[in-house]
Amino acid sequence: MTRSVQALAYSRPSALASSQAGRLLGLETAGGSTPLGAEAHPRFFAGFLASPHIAARGLLAVADVAAARYYHRTLLSSLDPVVTGNGDRLRFESFSGCCGVYARLDVLSEGLEGVETGHGTTNVDVNNPLREALSRIGGDEPLHLRVGPQEMAVTTTAGSVVEKKVPLPDRWLRGFAEAQVVSASFDLRAELPAAEAVRFLRSLPRSSSGSATRGAQWVVPAGKTLRPTTRPVRGAVCLPGPQRLAALQRVLRYASALRVYGPVADGAATASAWEVVLPGMRLTLTLSPDASRGFSGEGGVLEALATDDAAADADLVSVLLAWEPRIEPDRLAAESGLPVERVRAALVRLGTAGRVGYDLADAAYFHRELPYDADRAERHNPRLVAARQLAREGAVALDGEVAAVRSGDRRYQVRERSGALSCTCQWWADYRGRRGPCKHALAVRMVRRGATVAGGAR
Repeated sequence: MTRSVQALAYSRPSALASSQAGRLLGLETAGGSTPLGAEAHPRFFAGFLASPHIAARGLLAVADVAAARYYHRTLLSSLDPVVTGNGDRLRFESFSGCCGVYARLDVLSEGLEGVETGHGTTNVDVNNPLREALSRIGGDEPLHLRVGPQEMAVTTTAGSVVEKKVPLPDRWLRGFAEAQVVSASFDLRAELPAAEAVRFLRSLPRSSSGSATRGAQWVVPAGKTLRPTTRPVRGAVCLPGPQRLAALQRVLRYASALRVYGPVADGAATASAWEVVLPGMRLTLTLSPDASRGFSGEGGVLEALATDDAAADADLVSVLLAWEPRIEPDRLAAESGLPVERVRAALVRLGTAGRVGYDLADAAYFHRELPYDADRAERHNPRLVAARQLAREGAVALDGEVAAVRSGDRRYQVRERSGALSCTCQWWADYRGRRGPCKHALAVRMVRRGATVAGGAR
């Protein structure tokens, strides 16, 4: 597995302090993107939280996911959560170490008592002493939140900088980015009121032992609740690894509703998203199709990465994003001069690079720039790299709707019907396109579209 090391340098540890005016939660930032460019310690917000005890528990839930490995549990360092300021809200995001769970806490304008936020994305320090302090917050004692340094310009000596070095696998980068694009295909499948949401979530197993993670599990809307079912009947939603929803328990007592999102069931295990509605906030967990299967291998966006047109369109669209909390494709189409379909394809590509996220409640992308080299997720994607090599080496021979692909000592046949590709390789036999195209089909797509495969050669 290819790894890099993410160095996070904070001016001081994040901390919860007391004062005569109440408590002050100071979240320190490290290395982020803003409308003015890269900043070492950007500042996004300073103001009071409307529901401090709920916000504290929501932030802890996001930190729980960042520190968790729901499959092959081992003690590894976790990456601090990512925070984005979109002008009218703060979004705290994290991704599990096993690459299978994405978490986001959206603190909306009503949760920030109407105070505007800055614009940009950075990591925030969530250390163990801070976690302990946050867990003790109760009642409605005023809590002032500061995201970023106390002063706009921070001068520190080398000895006062708090630095964390965290291993950052390529599959973690791919998974974080791909989870956004997977979510964009979801629809709202069910909404439970508070009492039923609490009852349902508390009925789920919290341990991965026994039958809790054996194969896909399904639930189907039944009145105001969800009923377990042994198979994906019409209207069913996949619940893969229910113990992975444990982080929602932190905020359950404050929930007003539970919204469930997913694709139309087709018999195979699928990803799904579970959103708890809170006063002025939303906490969402998105689960990969299986506890043992991370988002990094889903491959649903590989075709968007294999074309030059989408790359050029993404570059054009990216300069128009302006840190908007809701990205409107129609507006971007008018401003860019591109058809709406090409704008949507460009947003998919930007999603794979971590430059946009997807908000299920708004059914819209939002602008953010992940504070690490997310483009590595594309450069080191195994199937994409292998497909480009096949295309570059002339291993693809086109013959109408059929193509022959030479890979090692074997030859595979790739056929196109109604725009969809199939292949005679084992990958296709195993997944039938449910985890994106195989490297042979991807190479054929590249050659048909004349995509640049290396060094400008076609």
